[in-house]
Amino acid sequence: MEESSNRGEFQPNLAKQTSLRLGGSFKSTLSGRSSPRNSPSFRRLNSGRTPRREGRNSLGGALWFRSNRLLFWLLLITLWAYLGFFVQSWWAHSDKKEEFSGFGTGPRNTGSDVEQVQRRDLLASDNSLSANNETDANIAGTSKTINVALAKKGNDVPLHRKTSSKKRSRRRRASKGKSSGKLKPTTEVKNADIEEQEPEIPTANSTYGLLVGPFGSVEDRILEWSPEKRSGTCNRKEDFARLVWSRRFILIFHELSMTGAPLSMMEFATELLSCGATVSAVVLSKKGGLMSELTRRRIKVIEDKADLSFKTAMKADLVIAGSAVCASWIEQYIEHFPAGASQVAWWIMENRREYFDRSKDVLGRVKMLVFLSESQSKQWQKWCEEERIKLRSYPEIVPLSVNDELAFVAGIPSTLNTPSFSTEKMVEKRQLLRESVRKEIGLTDNDMLVISLSSINPGKGQLLLLESVSSVLEQGLLQDDKKMKKLSTMKEGISTLARKHRNRKLLPVLKNGKVASNDILSRRKQVLPNDKGTIQQSLKLLIGSVGSKSNKADYVKSLLNFVEQHPNTSKSVFWTPATTRVASLYSAADVYVINSQGLGETFGRVTIEAMAFGLPVLGTEAGGTQEIVEHNVTGLLHPVGHPGNLVLAQNLRFLLKNQSARKQMSVEGRKKVQRMYLKQHMYKKFVEVIVRCMRSK
Repeated sequence: MEESSNRGEFQPNLAKQTSLRLGGSFKSTLSGRSSPRNSPSFRRLNSGRTPRREGRNSLGGALWFRSNRLLFWLLLITLWAYLGFFVQSWWAHSDKKEEFSGFGTGPRNTGSDVEQVQRRDLLASDNSLSANNETDANIAGTSKTINVALAKKGNDVPLHRKTSSKKRSRRRRASKGKSSGKLKPTTEVKNADIEEQEPEIPTANSTYGLLVGPFGSVEDRILEWSPEKRSGTCNRKEDFARLVWSRRFILIFHELSMTGAPLSMMEFATELLSCGATVSAVVLSKKGGLMSELTRRRIKVIEDKADLSFKTAMKADLVIAGSAVCASWIEQYIEHFPAGASQVAWWIMENRREYFDRSKDVLGRVKMLVFLSESQSKQWQKWCEEERIKLRSYPEIVPLSVNDELAFVAGIPSTLNTPSFSTEKMVEKRQLLRESVRKEIGLTDNDMLVISLSSINPGKGQLLLLESVSSVLEQGLLQDDKKMKKLSTMKEGISTLARKHRNRKLLPVLKNGKVASNDILSRRKQVLPNDKGTIQQSLKLLIGSVGSKSNKADYVKSLLNFVEQHPNTSKSVFWTPATTRVASLYSAADVYVINSQGLGETFGRVTIEAMAFGLPVLGTEAGGTQEIVEHNVTGLLHPVGHPGNLVLAQNLRFLLKNQSARKQMSVEGRKKVQRMYLKQHMYKKFVEVIVRCMRSK
């Protein structure tokens, strides 16, 4: 009985516990009245609930502020920053700055717009060619037409410069000073003259020649392809791709100009990225316009030229410096990390003594020197012997190559070819490009266009080229005058004979055993039969780039002076403002001239580019040019300096009279490029450089 009673008491308790676990509360089994609110059991059972808030109305705001004070401060800072930006924007752009600052309530300065327009015109003219030629009144007056046309037509010539805050503050103070007084009438007159001249600017100048190009839009329209459409061009089967895969490289750019060394380094970085390497670039000087192109190609640029670049280089597998100007960075890097000298390959692309003197203290410390040509390598080793500099290893020679884009347009097989853009189709498109560009320039099939593309400075020899071209043109005019006098004498004799024998049929006149018809005798043209019975062409010359920032102003002025003194030459001279899109110029040309003086070109990348487009090359017998150009095979060579002017003029006359020789040189030049100077040839030689540098650090 007791067990049954105990069992009966246990079962209700078990039922209560079960209901507690299932419901999670005592409310279903126990009444709140049975457990006082202040009892320990009640506090224990209701401890998980939200406590009752006392004084909700009085303390609610303070508690909310205490829990959300971080949000409140962030909101306050945001409002304060917005107010500051608003005040700064008002001060910088408002026309009523004086009224806003409380210094006066005068009328608005009506001369600010006039001054801004004049300032823009002055900035545009400052970037033009005549900014450095103001000493000669005649030259300055006539060159303005060329320079304004440069600013208008050149896609790559900037019209405005970034001004510093100090300059802007000076202009604000100047405008404040002028606002109190009257606007000078002379400013309005000058501005009116500029505005009247702008619509009437001619593209031709009777003194200096014709400004043409650039032809980027023509290329895009005809080729239906642009470099922006390019994708990875790495050949995964080559040794170069397998070697650089997953490696880390640091490339040192001395500047970002549109010249040989920066362009070659940029293309090298692009190929490394395409083959799976990690590439970072250190830019010592941002002079030039390649920064946007580096960004487009996703080449990472290290902003810091000191500690950060040194730390990044220490982690790299190989550091490649692309100019002798990089000597200062290499020296600081070795001082910061002495063991890093064993991972530096120095790709030197200059061949002048001043560059050697700048870099001689570091030449013997780097792992390897790399040169572009055999003549450059011998010259630098000779200087090292004179200075008793012992190199750590024998230098390597890695010539430059024609990049994929130009080889593709030239009709040479490249990694960019697709079924819709085969080499045959590109040859056809290049012919259409040639016809369109020549038509836009104003050339005919009877014109032989000679081009020379580079920065304009004494080392490139453009003035000597102008002298040779002028001698050819002047001599041609003299010979034409003599022949025309002889033809007119013969014509007078024929007319006398005709008057004596009116009833007889006029017989053909014999000249050197050949029959000369009356139609030929009556023509007064400059085209005359040559020794082979073909038509002699007229000579035209195109020089670029007159918009390059690397041009020497005094030397440009000497070119303009020469052309002004030779009016007959100016009629046959063309100028181009930019050479960033050179495929159209190569396609339109017939002959290329590289007239580098002194030790000659270090290599001359434009030489192999011209040969890829089938142009015979007339070059100086010095430097890398004589290694590329085979005399009487792919072109003709002449001495440097003034003694070479006569030989260059003779070579120009020879090509004018012998179109068959030009065609033969064209074929041989393209063959040599395909055999030695394509991208795969350069990277095959770079494999040895990378292997030797990574073999033992």
